[in-house]
Amino acid sequence: MGRTCTICGHDESHQINVALVHREPYRRIASQWNVSTGALQRHSKQHIPELLVKARLAIERSDADDLLARIEELFAEAKEVLEAAKEAADHRVVLAAIDRASRQLELLGRLRGELNDGTTVNIVSNPQWLELRTIIVQALDPHPAAREDVVRAIAETSGADGSG
Repeated sequence: MGRTCTICGHDESHQINVALVHREPYRRIASQWNVSTGALQRHSKQHIPELLVKARLAIERSDADDLLARIEELFAEAKEVLEAAKEAADHRVVLAAIDRASRQLELLGRLRGELNDGTTVNIVSNPQWLELRTIIVQALDPHPAAREDVVRAIAETSGADGSG
């Protein structure tokens, strides 16, 4: 079992990491927090890149959350304009507000992963797949164990009996 990183286990590990990221000299960091320069070097090599990636992902998530919140605010404003236009019987503004709100809903759906812009193809009922599946299964007739494994795998992935 490997040794525990003394920097990761240090009470002031966050401040040490900040100092390392700011490229303060190892000797200064070592004396300030009573750690060895070797431990700092190992920690820098083994753990700082991982911590930086995690920090970047956290920032990206935060930025995405901010964007999502701003779009939700715009959607709420578009709904308010829509309601006011309905009350005023201003049909042009009603249509424009509906258009704007629907675009924002679509964008929110994409950002939340609720909408898929790509095409989904179901090959299970595709005639070419059915023909290919039959050819594969027949080619495996001389190899019953392999044939059984392939038929089982096809059935598990396609939800069908896989027999061809």
